[in-house]
Amino acid sequence: MKEALLYEKLPEQRVKCNLCNHRCLIGEGKKGICAVRENRGGTLYTLVYRRLISRNVDPVEKKPMFHFAPGSRSFSIATVGCNFRCDFCQNYEISQMPREENQITGQDVAPEEIVAMATKTGCKTIAYTYTEPTIYFEYAYDIALRASKAGLKNIFVTNGYMSEEALRTFHPHLHGANVDLKAFRDQFYRERCGGKLEGVLHSLRVMKELGV
Repeated sequence: MKEALLYEKLPEQRVKCNLCNHRCLIGEGKKGICAVRENRGGTLYTLVYRRLISRNVDPVEKKPMFHFAPGSRSFSIATVGCNFRCDFCQNYEISQMPREENQITGQDVAPEEIVAMATKTGCKTIAYTYTEPTIYFEYAYDIALRASKAGLKNIFVTNGYMSEEALRTFHPHLHGANVDLKAFRDQFYRERCGGKLEGVLHSLRVMKELGV
């Protein structure tokens, strides 16, 4: 467990999480929509730091990215959890585990170990994928810092619902992103994903501005 980044402390031990565009107001002892960030005594904690649920060596084209380090391998990682609840999610068992089963599992793997494994397997990139990298932001950020120093690039495979603050914070170490724009109707996002279209579109605009 680690104190979260990008949140505000409010009166009566409440907090406001600014990690994604839900911007959850979380009472003491409660969790945000993602169910992996919890308010304990007026301090917001991430519950998935160093809780690796999946790791694989994939071709970068599987992300899918065909213009970024083509022909190379990418070390792909994830924790459980997501800030969406898409009813068509292909990784539902791990993305919704914290909400559906009230459970957070995963192997304790330090950021430097991730980078070492990526290097050892000949990967040129680390891909934060399978679930939603935004919700394991602190873990991903610490990995990305070390990856950049080791000469590796960092890729987000994301639903695009991260906040502008999160995007600008991560940007110096974010070299590529595949944003899954699931539809172009707000109703679709509200009914089938549990989000809003505009939050995704805003992230796309910011990524364009930042040159991601």
